[in-house]
Amino acid sequence: IYSFFQSHILAARSVSSILQTSLGPKGLDKCMVSPDGDVTITNDGATILKMMDVEHQIAKLMVQLSQSQDDEIGDGTTGVVVLAGALLEKAEELLDKGIHPIRIADGYELAAKKAISHLDIIADDFPVSPDNLEPLILTAMTTLGSKIINRCHRQMAEIAVNAVMAVADLEAKDVNFELIKVEGKEGGKLEDTMLVKGVIVDKDFSHPQMPKELKDVKLAILTCPFEPPKPKTKHKLEITSVEDYNALHKYEQEQFTQMVDKVKSTGANLAICQWGFDDEANHLLLQKQLPAVRWVGGPEIELIAIATNGRIVPRFEELTPEKLGTCGVVRELSFGTTKDKMLVIEQCPNTKAVTIFVRGGNKMIIEEAKRSIHDALCVVRNLVRNNKIVYGGGAAEVSCAIAISDEADKISTLEQYAFRAFSDALENIPLALAENAALSPIRTLTEIKTRQISENNPALGIDCNGAGTCDMKEQHVIETLHSKKQQILLATQLVKMILKIDDIRAPGEIMD
Repeated sequence: IYSFFQSHILAARSVSSILQTSLGPKGLDKCMVSPDGDVTITNDGATILKMMDVEHQIAKLMVQLSQSQDDEIGDGTTGVVVLAGALLEKAEELLDKGIHPIRIADGYELAAKKAISHLDIIADDFPVSPDNLEPLILTAMTTLGSKIINRCHRQMAEIAVNAVMAVADLEAKDVNFELIKVEGKEGGKLEDTMLVKGVIVDKDFSHPQMPKELKDVKLAILTCPFEPPKPKTKHKLEITSVEDYNALHKYEQEQFTQMVDKVKSTGANLAICQWGFDDEANHLLLQKQLPAVRWVGGPEIELIAIATNGRIVPRFEELTPEKLGTCGVVRELSFGTTKDKMLVIEQCPNTKAVTIFVRGGNKMIIEEAKRSIHDALCVVRNLVRNNKIVYGGGAAEVSCAIAISDEADKISTLEQYAFRAFSDALENIPLALAENAALSPIRTLTEIKTRQISENNPALGIDCNGAGTCDMKEQHVIETLHSKKQQILLATQLVKMILKIDDIRAPGEIMD
């Protein structure tokens, strides 16, 4: 059984050691190459593991662990895997001593409970108010500190906070992420990233001669195609003479004209269409001076409807003036010397729909910036939901490690070994942070631990950025309590599960 555990633990440790170098503001990125040759450069733990080709069953569990942290919290995906790897590593040492895996698992569970209750004690309350966004911006900056976009650190944090606060329901303490859209376009620099109080659509007007900017817009949002109705029967229509053809063509022309007139008669001066229309309809729209946008996707259509207070109309017959959406400006953005164009719908009556428009030098940077902004959005959302925080830089982990170690001295049963192992595993996070920041890991950690005990200050952590102070309160390195608790709980649950496995059976294996 022991050698079996060793192979488990080795697989899990090899996964966590890959991520360990990505931890913290000085952590390094990974370059992932897909089977198609697509390159992704990322620092996000969940993305790295998702793109890794993992064969071992236990390593697959580590991938799912980071994914569940990403789904639930959105941040801390690297830390949770590093912690799980450290817990397994310490469990291996206990197995060496001959302690039964179930006793280790039970001890870990009790230690996790102690860590969670200790986090509640050291947590601080955090003001979340639309009048004072500074604390939220500082938290978002902590999240973005380890990302590629930290050269426009504050700007990105402000964009994330303003986006969340624009759509947040502070009474219900919730944020609807459906209302925040993140769009990207390569060609500019990261500093050109902006928050648009409205919707950006990656389309342009259907005809190049249509106006590039519309004011006081009333828009018809259509999910029906601009084309004559098709006969619903199985009969064939055979045209044998020029007269028949001309008659059919005339009928089509009349249908097109009626459709355009129907839209115009409601007072609309812009048609947004989910489906396409051919050149004939396009030309007619231009003649009738009705600008239109075609092939707008489903999610964008919904966002436009929410932002402009319009209704999505599935049939021309149902179009009425009350169903039109309104907005102040619809303008076309063009980029550089390319023919790339996008539409911006601004000054909408419902300000709860916003778009973060990311710019960057190439596709990889934009994709990574989107992932980073997603993490920041998640952290701000978590603070809106629960405004308690702990301090980062390994400070919370060191404080929990000290508390668990003290608790171990009070336990007379075998579980005290598991408690001490849990305490050591928690210290792996600050050790990794110090190592990535090119500090002397053991010496730095020992200093922090000694100072935390002597000064009774749970905010002391690793000074990764060389700011000259280890007090994370002064450095404004803040993490949400919810995220830290979830990391410890998820990592402990997974380790307990792995410790309880004593055999793997794959299909096709025959018992001797």
